Amino acid sequence: MELEKVKEKVKKAVAEVLKMDAAEIDDDANFIFDLGADSMQSMLLIAAFEDEFDIEMEVEKAQEVQSISGAVEFISGYL
Repeated sequence: MELEKVKEKVKKAVAEVLKMDAAEIDDDANFIFDLGADSMQSMLLIAAFEDEFDIEMEVEKAQEVQSISGAVEFISGYL
């Protein structure tokens, strides 16, 4: 899958979990500092990414991912 398509799907999942418009999410936005995700929402993001991409990620490593661009790179490793 192309990185641009991965990024689009990551933003879609983030927008759904954090209840915001995907168009408002910057490519380098930090989930906590820029988008306001709390620890519960961080876990929901991991679940949303797994559903969106039909993958199973290592939760401990996934929790270390802090940004949109980081998520794109991390998820691409599973595709």
